[in-house]
Amino acid sequence: MAQTPMAREQLFALREEIARLEGKPVPALTAARQEALAERGGAGKEKHRLPLGVTVLDEALDGGLPLDGLSEIRSQCLRDATASAGFALALSALIQKQAVDDLAPILWITDRVTSMEAGVPYPLGLKDYGLDPKRFLHAAPRKLDEALWLAETAMESGAFAVTLLEVKGNPAHFGLTESRRLGLRAKAARRPLFLMRQSGEEEASSAALRFLVEPAPAAIRLLPDRSMLGGSIGNPVFRLTLEKSRNPAPLSLLLEWNPHDRQFSPAREPEHARPPRKRAAHSGPRLPAPANRPDRPQEMGAVLAFDQAS
Repeated sequence: MAQTPMAREQLFALREEIARLEGKPVPALTAARQEALAERGGAGKEKHRLPLGVTVLDEALDGGLPLDGLSEIRSQCLRDATASAGFALALSALIQKQAVDDLAPILWITDRVTSMEAGVPYPLGLKDYGLDPKRFLHAAPRKLDEALWLAETAMESGAFAVTLLEVKGNPAHFGLTESRRLGLRAKAARRPLFLMRQSGEEEASSAALRFLVEPAPAAIRLLPDRSMLGGSIGNPVFRLTLEKSRNPAPLSLLLEWNPHDRQFSPAREPEHARPPRKRAAHSGPRLPAPANRPDRPQEMGAVLAFDQAS
């Protein structure tokens, strides 16, 4: 019988209590202890956050994206996986830009199903997107347990600037207990961990933030004289919805990513993407009346019947 998230959480808490009474070291307890010590020792220090450069979004995020914990990036369907992955890569490129002296690479962990549907990272595409391919590693474990173990090991080592874990849907072996363990490891290592849940539903998670990312029409690319460059595609635009945060008010906006400057900026809905205005039914013919044509169809000529050849 499958356990509910609440039952798994209670079981996880009982295991921690038993380990504490027996005096056995538990990774989650160790990470929680390190987290408490870090908060106690750094009460007067600035929070470990990364501003995204958009005022309304940074205010909703209490100053920016946390760089010492778990953040979830979700897509509603698998065809939107490239949008959520693009947003996660944009955040990673922004982190690389801020940490100039830190040469730690980025680790992308993906499952086989998602990689077959959405593809794998391409070095030239990563470079055009604002990332350094030399500081980018990609791993494709066969099983989910191996992917979770790899993510925990990567966070515990502290050798990566960003760790991205991509899973499909809401697997039964990845619930509240596993996300809590990953979040504690990320806080202990003071490194960001992005969980990309492709084609997944909202569920209980220890992530401090949850973003819903959907694709949006790209803006029109303009020439220096402000004229439109026909047949071109502008910078990528994401429709971002902040589903979980300390701010109770929901937030939804369009966000444009500039890969050359490696920065975000608010975007507006393009004119060609807006729904057409409502018109009255039977307001008139849409096509013009025919011109220079006879007022009646011409009569057909005589019909001859031919004998069959065979």
